[in-house]
Amino acid sequence: MSPGTKIPIKTKAPKRFAVGLAVFYATVFSVTGTYLPFFTVWLKAIGIEAFWIGVIVAAPSITRFTILPFITAQAEQRHALRAALITTATVTALGFICLGLLRGSPLAVLAVFAVTACAWTPLVPLTDGYALKAVARFGLNYGPLRLWGSTAFVVGALVSGVLADLIAPEHLIWVIAATAALGVFAAFGLQPFDAPGTWPAAPVRRVALLRNPTFLAIIIAAGLIQGSHAAYYTFGSIVWQGAGYGGKTIASLWVLGVLAEIVVFAWSPRLTISPSRMMLIGALCAIVRWLITAQDPPLEVLVAVQLLHGATFGLTQLGMMGLLMRHVPTHVIARAQGYFTACSGLAMSSAAMASGALFARYGIAVYGLMAAMALSGALVVLIWRRRLDAPPASDQPHSSGVGG
Repeated sequence: MSPGTKIPIKTKAPKRFAVGLAVFYATVFSVTGTYLPFFTVWLKAIGIEAFWIGVIVAAPSITRFTILPFITAQAEQRHALRAALITTATVTALGFICLGLLRGSPLAVLAVFAVTACAWTPLVPLTDGYALKAVARFGLNYGPLRLWGSTAFVVGALVSGVLADLIAPEHLIWVIAATAALGVFAAFGLQPFDAPGTWPAAPVRRVALLRNPTFLAIIIAAGLIQGSHAAYYTFGSIVWQGAGYGGKTIASLWVLGVLAEIVVFAWSPRLTISPSRMMLIGALCAIVRWLITAQDPPLEVLVAVQLLHGATFGLTQLGMMGLLMRHVPTHVIARAQGYFTACSGLAMSSAAMASGALFARYGIAVYGLMAAMALSGALVVLIWRRRLDAPPASDQPHSSGVGG
């Protein structure tokens, strides 16, 4: 185990730390819960065409492999995760407020949203890095911590669904802005967990993550599997709206998927399968999910398909986190999160832009591309399975706390 890795302390985490983290996870994902179902609906309502919707929605994914890795690396190096979370949450809220003042100009919306995304996209990897340090230090389980974010996503989506039937689509942006503002207050409730002296100021040995083939295999496989959700995130609500479903039905479909995700996170401490197998199951379920979705299934089938989100996202996320805890030293875990998010951002942005062009021409058949991406992720896991399942080296952290 490296000098920068903390040995898990098998004591109960301070209540203030646990509560603050749970509340912040909730606010971070409540923004996503209001954004994903109805941001594209808002874009369409203010006159943005399908091609530009694909380009605009790709902006957060692009920042994930440009700005985000720099922010996560600097925050960890300076032991300033909490300060970074407060700053990015504040800029995110201000950005969504500015978006609400715009109408009709795709270039203006793209410019403001790109700036907003530079602050918004680091929130999740910074929070996950903050949480994984707690997993290593206090012997916590990642899944039960993370499920508060998924629960808030459900609440955000349900509230948005109700409001979508009560207010005009062009005003939906204010729901997103309001939830983002709550995140600013929650950020100040985070405990200064990474204060100087808590973790070593400078690791004795630098870790060249991007020259580690096992680490690259982890983030590439996870990036492809998670990136296969691009068409769903971009055009799922638009397709369902075109099929005649109302706001409550659309929100309920999103919620079903996340409820399945919550169940997976809640049960993660009891899961005994290896992290690599979790990722493989997630990829195979994604292939099935997107191939069925491409057939424009009736609502009954769509409900069943949405439940696969527990595997396509939930198991993939748990598997990736378990592999990172196994193969990455704790003192660079936030940086590793940044690199993963950059990889998934590259996959997601490419898929989102391709989806915009393909959806405009072929419609729902775009999900065939998503199935191909998930298949590619499964192949990476299969090829590297032996290395991924190998015991961690003596200078690596244990994989406990994430399941498996």
